[in-house]
Amino acid sequence: MEVKRSVAVVTGGASGLGEACVTALVNGGAKVTILDLDEERGKQLASTMKDSCIFRRTDVTDEKSVQSAVDATMDWFGGIHVAVNCAGVATPAKILSKRGPMSIEGFTQVININLIGTMNVIRLAAEQMMKNTPNEDGEIGVIINTASGAAFEGQIGQAAYSASKAGVAGMTLPVAREFAAYGIRSVTIAPGLFDTPMVGGFPEHVRQSLIDTCLFPKRMGKASEFAMLVQQIVENPMLNGATLRLDGALRMAPK
Repeated sequence: MEVKRSVAVVTGGASGLGEACVTALVNGGAKVTILDLDEERGKQLASTMKDSCIFRRTDVTDEKSVQSAVDATMDWFGGIHVAVNCAGVATPAKILSKRGPMSIEGFTQVININLIGTMNVIRLAAEQMMKNTPNEDGEIGVIINTASGAAFEGQIGQAAYSASKAGVAGMTLPVAREFAAYGIRSVTIAPGLFDTPMVGGFPEHVRQSLIDTCLFPKRMGKASEFAMLVQQIVENPMLNGATLRLDGALRMAPK
């Protein structure tokens, strides 16, 4: 599928990896709707892209909120061809600490945003993709999700985050298998250590210890490199049903 003339929805599109995807897709000729809770930043970003981008304040865990953003995209741009799920949280918590057992509410919140929020967008975006005219390969849509290296080598304190991201990776193939009959591809990216606002909150010694475990290159990934892979997934029809690690061969230590 060509990026040019396609319409995409990008969750978490007001910052970090999502913002980089919005910028790359618009620069490639796509129309994009930013789905995010950060209204100020989302509107500011959309305004810099004129008629190619709109913003809708969206809670990915809320069905009505996502449906409203999808409806606005259909009304404004007339279709949806690509859904990129970047919205997520990485709230750390040990299962047992000096304060007692982990809050089950905190665990549930991470699962709701990272996993259930992803499915919420998948199902509602795919419903609209069914209205698209197939290209020469019979393709009508592409779904791109974000997992994490923590889905495979989660660290101490990442039980909730790892569980949510492993769930995203785990549903990639079943989604691809179900949607194959329609011409919709499903691919997940599992990034390693990327220079985003989420990682920006880590102490410097933690950031450096993670960088030290990278084989090559010995640095954090750039959001633009994540967006580069998103573009390649959209345009390469043979990428389907896979979780692609984008991490410089980073393998995280237990802590």
